[in-house]
Amino acid sequence: MKSELPKVLHEVCGQPMLTYVLDACREVGAERIIVVVGHRRELVMDAYCESAGITWVHQAELNGTGHAVMVCEEALAGFAGHVLVIAGDMPLIHSSTLAALLEEHDRTGNSVTLATSVLDDPHGYGRIVRDAGGSLAAIVEHKDCTPEQLAIREVNPSYYCFDSEYLFAALSRLTADNSQGEYYITDTVKILRQDGSGAGAIPAVPQQDAMGINSRADLAQVNRVMQDRIQRYWMGCGVTIVDPRTTWIEHGASIGRETQVHPFSYVGSGAVVGECCRLGPFTRTDGGVRVPPGSSVGGCSAGVLR
Repeated sequence: MKSELPKVLHEVCGQPMLTYVLDACREVGAERIIVVVGHRRELVMDAYCESAGITWVHQAELNGTGHAVMVCEEALAGFAGHVLVIAGDMPLIHSSTLAALLEEHDRTGNSVTLATSVLDDPHGYGRIVRDAGGSLAAIVEHKDCTPEQLAIREVNPSYYCFDSEYLFAALSRLTADNSQGEYYITDTVKILRQDGSGAGAIPAVPQQDAMGINSRADLAQVNRVMQDRIQRYWMGCGVTIVDPRTTWIEHGASIGRETQVHPFSYVGSGAVVGECCRLGPFTRTDGGVRVPPGSSVGGCSAGVLR
């Protein structure tokens, strides 16, 4: 990201990208939230100081995805149940995908289940390798793939569900014998399969949702996708958006039914716009602003309507 700001604090439609991941986990009933933090961790922790129920774990050395889960062993001591492991830079995540993952995990009784995605361009993603019967055999990171494996389009966007009793036993046997010299959580699949434990994968992640963020260009692309989702939601609630291309509505705004949003209008996170209003053209409605029902605001900032 070429930024002093930790990646997960970069905003997508008015909210840090990590917020979307936390919300999705809570929506499927996650009882405990553990967030692994590293560089400039104090900034991330401060950003969520009012968010209840988060346990913070410091990963002092960045030794890979497997190591990031290893450092959670103490925080999960004594816990028995399902453990979701999700990357923090996947804001397009849907709670419905996690629900499908949990349902498949319960149905099969596997020790680990993945939600996968099938991409037109799988470059950079770990590939899902299945055996002759179609069962999950392994996950191979892109840099470690053979030419044949590079042709696989089913990929691992990092949605995992583990049974806790198997998770740390498998992690303790990881090695860093790979091109990155890191401990890959993906290698737990092969270990569990070798032990005779069940490992499965369900292609439940829509292609669009698999988009991670590794650059400012990725961030802009994900913002556009999220903005489209937000606008479709409000239009489905009875709000007219005259020109979606020139309108920006942040996550966390509220807009009443029969309101019209005209071109070059912005509605910030936390703004509350009543029913039957008219915003714009050229209106800025900041977070914290309340626009009473039936109001018409155009060509100015609505910051005075508090």
